[in-house]
Amino acid sequence: MKSYIDVGGKTYRNLKLIGHGKGGYSYLVETMGKHYVLKQIHHEPCDYYKHKNKLEEELEAYKKLNKIGIRMPKLIEVDVSNEIIIKEYISGDTIYDRLRTGESVEKYIPQVEQMANIAQNSGLNIDYFPTNFGIKDEMLYYIDYECDEYVEEKNFANWGIKYWSRTMDFLKYVEEHEVI
Repeated sequence: MKSYIDVGGKTYRNLKLIGHGKGGYSYLVETMGKHYVLKQIHHEPCDYYKHKNKLEEELEAYKKLNKIGIRMPKLIEVDVSNEIIIKEYISGDTIYDRLRTGESVEKYIPQVEQMANIAQNSGLNIDYFPTNFGIKDEMLYYIDYECDEYVEEKNFANWGIKYWSRTMDFLKYVEEHEVI
């Protein structure tokens, strides 16, 4: 990633890589004294997830999740030709950060369960992986723009909760596979 990148008439300074997922690389960037997240879509293969058009899927997911009231960062700008999304930066730890340092995330379970209920009632699942949830002022934000059609085996109670449990096997897996 370049040190500086222009998106939507603004120049953003790349500060650091903050995440790498199945859809892209996320960078903490800054412009005019404010921080944002720049997500650069990638086209690396993913054995467990099939994409048609990652950028379109993320934008469609953002619209759906925003409409049903899932708390998430605001979409700021999209550069379609370069497959870049600029979104609000939620400063603070992720659930994964808290798990990694041995902190309990139990007090955030009611908030994620509320999001899970909203999603389920709308026929959707979100990705409950702990790296996808940021904490700001004790409020939980779903910081990824991803959702799928609801299936019971992928809901929070059946799939997500196991990743929110502090287990060394989970933490070791994440670090070995660079899932952050």
